[in-house]
Amino acid sequence: MENRKVLIGMSGGVDSSVSALILKQQGYEVIGTTMKLYEGEIEGSCCGLDSTLDAKRICDYLQIPHYTLNFKESFNRYVIQDFIDCYANCKTPNPCIECNKYMKFGIMYERAKELDCNYIATGHYAKTEYSEKYNRWVLKKSKAGKKDQSYVLWNIPKEMIEHILFPLSDFEDKEQIREIARKNNLKVANKPDSEDICFIPDGNYKKFLENNSQIKPKNGNIVNSKGEILGKHTGLYNYTIGQRKGLGISYKVPLFVLGFNKSKNEVIVGEEKELYKKEILVTDINLLLIDKIDEEMEVEVKTRYSAKVAKAKIKQENDNIIVIFDEPQRAITPGQSAVFYLDDIVVGGGKIVK
Repeated sequence: MENRKVLIGMSGGVDSSVSALILKQQGYEVIGTTMKLYEGEIEGSCCGLDSTLDAKRICDYLQIPHYTLNFKESFNRYVIQDFIDCYANCKTPNPCIECNKYMKFGIMYERAKELDCNYIATGHYAKTEYSEKYNRWVLKKSKAGKKDQSYVLWNIPKEMIEHILFPLSDFEDKEQIREIARKNNLKVANKPDSEDICFIPDGNYKKFLENNSQIKPKNGNIVNSKGEILGKHTGLYNYTIGQRKGLGISYKVPLFVLGFNKSKNEVIVGEEKELYKKEILVTDINLLLIDKIDEEMEVEVKTRYSAKVAKAKIKQENDNIIVIFDEPQRAITPGQSAVFYLDDIVVGGGKIVK
C-alpha cells in the first residue's frame, strides 16, 4: 500500500495553508512544520513568531500535527553566509534559491524521512509529474503565469522530484487561493504576501550587510569602460548592474552600471547599449531533465525571477554551460540564476558567472 504521508512546510501564509487543506482533502496523512531560520523576530516575515503561531492555528483547525523545527545554524551557514559572500564578491544573490536547495528540499526532506513521510510539500506555484516522453519525473511551470515559481526551484535534487507535491500547481491566480481559504474559514485568507527577503527587515539589505559582515562603506572611483574617472561611489555593494539613478554623475548621455572591478574598487558605467550581452557563462549547474548536454540544445532561458524567457542555445563544457542568446539580453547579473526550459519543463539551471 502506498505511503501517503506528507510533511508540508507551513509559513503561516495563505498559500501553504490552502496547500495543507487540499492535501488533507485528497486523502494524504498531513504533518505541518514551520522552520525557525534566524535569530530575532521580523514582523510579517515568513518565519517570525506571528507566522509560526498562524501556522500552528491552521494545523490545529485542520486537525493535523504541527512541529516547529530549529534550523537557524544551517540557515546561517547555507543562506545568510552565501548572501554576504555574493555581495562581498560583486555578485547579486537570490537567497530563496539557496533556501529551497538546502533547507526546504534538503534538511526538511531529511526530517520528513525521519517521520516516515514519503512526500514533502510546499505552497510553491510549480508542478511535478511523470513524463512518459522523458521516462522520468519532471519539474514544470505551474498555471500561475507571472506568479510561477519554477525559476527558484531549479537546483533541487532531481531524485527528489517524485517525492515533492505542489498542491497549487493548477491554479491560475492568487485570488482563487484566497477564495478557497475564505470558504473553508482559514483565518489567513486575507493575509498579505511577504515580498521582502525573510531575514532582512524593511528590505534594507545594505544596512543588513553593514551590521552583519565585514562589508562597510568604502569610497572609490566610478569609471567608464575606457577607465576614465567620472565620479565617486560609496561602496560596491550599493550598486547593481543596470542601475541608472543615484550615480551622482552628470554626463552627456544617460549612464548605467555595467559591472565592477573589485581589485581596484571601481564601479564601471556606460551607455545602455553596453548593457546587452549575447553570450553568458553559467556554473554550479544542476540538470533535472537530462543527465548531461551532449550536443547544442535549443531552449528558453530566464535570467532572473521577473524576467521574460528568451530563446537561446546552450552547450555544456565540463561543469559549465555556455548560453548563446538569439537576441542580446539586457543587464545580465552575475550571482543570479539562468534557468533553462523546454516548453514548460525545467531542463535545469546554474549560476551566472559573466
